[in-house]
Amino acid sequence: MNRTDRLYAIVEELRAVAPRMRTARELAQRYEVSVRTIERDIAALQQASIPIYADVGRRGGYALEKSMSLPPLNFTPAEAVALAVALARSEATPFDQAGRSALRKILGVMSERNAAAARDLAARVRLLDPVDAEPAQAIPSVIGQSIEAGRGLRISYSDRFGAVSEREVEPTAFLSGSHGWYLIAWCRLRGESRCFRLDRIRAVTMTDTPVSPRSLPNTPSDIPDDLELRTVAL
Repeated sequence: MNRTDRLYAIVEELRAVAPRMRTARELAQRYEVSVRTIERDIAALQQASIPIYADVGRRGGYALEKSMSLPPLNFTPAEAVALAVALARSEATPFDQAGRSALRKILGVMSERNAAAARDLAARVRLLDPVDAEPAQAIPSVIGQSIEAGRGLRISYSDRFGAVSEREVEPTAFLSGSHGWYLIAWCRLRGESRCFRLDRIRAVTMTDTPVSPRSLPNTPSDIPDDLELRTVAL
């Protein structure tokens, strides 16, 4: 996790547990950095006018001002567990980290009774996975960031035959298919909209080049004719 992502994650963690506190040691363990690094991060956030206050002492820690926390939510234990199950079955997706952050926020603002009931119900759910299943490959967060920021990507991409090429692409959208997740992007090398399997992207960096305004294609050229795109309802 880079520093920018960590700073954002710290704020979201403190927001989720507010008005309770998190110690520097707890934050350091969660984000796998030193206590001194967390202290520097908190100082940087405070300088950026994020209302984080510190309570010194043996049981002290950091907390986010109440005005920055979410109001009480009426999620039922079953609703919270439904989200947890969906997240457990959606590892290595572009929204894996964001989903887990959202679930922590929900649990943090639920009543103690409902949160305890949700944890009890979750403990009664079991998932079956193949014993020899390979660990899911994390999707670089920079891909989603580039779509939000409207910036191009420079990728090193391996095709189905193993040939690796360097591409400059303009990301448009994510696509979930039977073989995993894809990135729909305008490929400057091919001069058309293409689908790139995310697990075949070997390296990726975001450029400073803004993407050109392009409409999302109804069906990219490399999508089989017997498949069709549909959107996510929200």
